[in-house]
Amino acid sequence: MSATKSTARHGLRAWQVSALEAMRTWDSGPFLISAAPGAGKTRPSIEIANRMLKARLIDRVAIVCPTTPLTRQWALAAGRLGLNLQPDSNELIPPRDFHGVAVTYAKISMVAAKWGAQCTGRTLVIADEAHHLGEELAWGEGFALAFRNAARWLLLSGTPFRSDTTPIPGVRYDAEGVAVADIAYTYADAVRDGVCRPVTFIPYDGTLQWRSGDDVIEAGFDTVLSSREASRRYRTAISAELADGLPRILAAAHAKLLEARAAGHRDAGGLVVAADSDHARKIAKLLKDVSGRSPTVVLHTESGAHRKLQAFTDARDEWIVAVNMVSEGVDIPRLRVGVYASAARTPLIFRQVVGRFVRTIAGRPAEMSWLFLPADGVLRRHAADVEGELRHVLRRRESDEELFEEREPRRETEKSEAAEFQVISADVAPTSQMSLFGGPSVVQPHVPTPPPAILAEFTPAASAETDAAHGEPTSRLSAFERRTILRDKRHRLVGDLGRRDRRPHAEINAWLNGAVGVARVEDATLDQLEESIDLLLDALAGKAPARR
Repeated sequence: MSATKSTARHGLRAWQVSALEAMRTWDSGPFLISAAPGAGKTRPSIEIANRMLKARLIDRVAIVCPTTPLTRQWALAAGRLGLNLQPDSNELIPPRDFHGVAVTYAKISMVAAKWGAQCTGRTLVIADEAHHLGEELAWGEGFALAFRNAARWLLLSGTPFRSDTTPIPGVRYDAEGVAVADIAYTYADAVRDGVCRPVTFIPYDGTLQWRSGDDVIEAGFDTVLSSREASRRYRTAISAELADGLPRILAAAHAKLLEARAAGHRDAGGLVVAADSDHARKIAKLLKDVSGRSPTVVLHTESGAHRKLQAFTDARDEWIVAVNMVSEGVDIPRLRVGVYASAARTPLIFRQVVGRFVRTIAGRPAEMSWLFLPADGVLRRHAADVEGELRHVLRRRESDEELFEEREPRRETEKSEAAEFQVISADVAPTSQMSLFGGPSVVQPHVPTPPPAILAEFTPAASAETDAAHGEPTSRLSAFERRTILRDKRHRLVGDLGRRDRRPHAEINAWLNGAVGVARVEDATLDQLEESIDLLLDALAGKAPARR
């Protein structure tokens, strides 16, 4: 049997097995895993937590994420592998049915002192997308305070650097200020292994014309301009108001999407990253004109934004337009075509956008994705850096000011800009392609055979199907899902009994809690919740008294 097939049979990729092997001797301090989006950073993290719980090296696990939806994704993924996490927990110490908690960096920053008092050296801390932390920022300071007593920090990131160059807590840097990962699995590695899709960048260029004060400037991206005029050239390129500019690129991108669908990927999707809410709505109208269908529009200011993202993920719709909603936690594997029309040109944001198009789908080959973008020099350097694996230096050099510029250009509606800058015309088209990692033909490399002892220890039979603490088979649902279902059912039955007997809910809850031996329903285990439900059903059927 080949090494690749052997690894797949055990549910672990070769690089994940290597990461687990490297963590065998890890007994304290931070451990950084830098792996490309879609490569599977979650799996070895859950496996090492299971191993440490089983060996009684730790008492609990704390997962910390950028967003609330990510805490639930972690809880679901971990629950499938026997690690039960309570998402969005208010306490570091989990309920009795759980092995740990999953919370956001924002929550940690608000309860840092309280959690710091609860945290011991036997807490395993896993920081997902650790580049969100900063030593001098609220999230980084709160994280460091809350988990200062933990013996181990497992840091995960596909982009272990920050555009503001702030050091990430727990990350080691070399003499030049470059982050040093304990395990690194790059985009190139993932594409060669067939774990991630290759990406082809399609820059578009041509003649762009805009008014700057009293002057009318006409230039393409190959013309050397001052930084101010280069910024205005870029804004002209992403303007939704010039018929032969961005609308022409959207039409080309839609044709590429239809090509992917016709080639067999029938639910392939497209994503446009817009500059702001107004820009997104204009792009949506242009896409409707091109495709005949209204795209999904997701804005970071909307309360239901993540629900709309999930609905698009599960649908067959062609296009989605998003603003500030395409970084961590956005997992839409069917995305194959993108248009980069964001005002931000930082390396971090660029790489996060690229990461939306590299995820593969089980049962399908690692097919090519395409990303259309202005032929702007900064973006082209980012694209080249992705291929060569960007090494981010903390100490900013003067020549890098444009590369690391994070501030977005001021909006066209600002008074100071309105009289000075105005887009006039564009005549652009896709230019030569930049194919990442050798184009669409993915070479399958020789993968070293993982150590048999490691494979045996982390097979699904040993961990994915077994409860980490008790060695009992897990259900198909995670503990937090089962808890949610039981709590909802208990609540409905309390309502039914209250309406029948005309009794307040508080009285019925007090009876139930006393009967099963808890002070509050929040403290009830899964077994105690099931016992409560049985008591309610018996009371409603007249088989038992419904009072203490």
